[in-house]
Amino acid sequence: QETLFPYIKDNVKEYLRAHWEEEECQRDVGLLRKQAQEDSSLDGAVPIPLESGSGEEELERVIQAVVDNVHWQMSLDRKTTALKQLQGHMWRAAYATGHVKGEIFEDVVPAIRKWREAGMKVYIYSSGSIEAQKLLFGYSTEGDILELFDGHFDTKIGPKVESESYRRIAASIGCATNNILFLTDVPQEANAAEEADTHVAVVIRPGNAGLTDDEKSYYSLISSFTELFLPSST
Repeated sequence: QETLFPYIKDNVKEYLRAHWEEEECQRDVGLLRKQAQEDSSLDGAVPIPLESGSGEEELERVIQAVVDNVHWQMSLDRKTTALKQLQGHMWRAAYATGHVKGEIFEDVVPAIRKWREAGMKVYIYSSGSIEAQKLLFGYSTEGDILELFDGHFDTKIGPKVESESYRRIAASIGCATNNILFLTDVPQEANAAEEADTHVAVVIRPGNAGLTDDEKSYYSLISSFTELFLPSST
């Protein structure tokens, strides 16, 4: 988050200027414009006008409106499909050119390799799109580590704060919920997973939001994947 989201804010105007004529970019802008129309009654909402001419000044006016809309949505930490789609395309370009790499803590890869050797399967469930997940792990500080994961889930399967999402994932991978361990840094997600009878550990990492004393005493806490001792699946 400390790298990816600031990258969007800092580079969205430059990206739009460079890719404006491309079909994918126009689809992204169209989706943002539609979202802006739906948001028109919200306080501070930023409309995105249609281009009414062909001059450079007119183009800049529309691009600036898109930039302002993206910044407004991000300031509210919104997760609209339109915003996530543009972000995903920007990150794809940034990863491919080496401007951005997915930061992976050094304990993660060795731990996952051990789990897989023990017969366990590892899945990613994130509020970031599956495309964004694959970019992060495909262009990471540890290289391409996509082979370590058996599958990916995003919020298309359901919000991470709803217990039904975890039941759907369990059904999708053919596993009972009580045979799944879910790692998260968000107590609301941990609570939802527990409601679905999933095992939970809350991960404490630099930069994560702090926990209340009650949360610290209630949840199993780890600060490194090396602290997890999982039974073999064989």
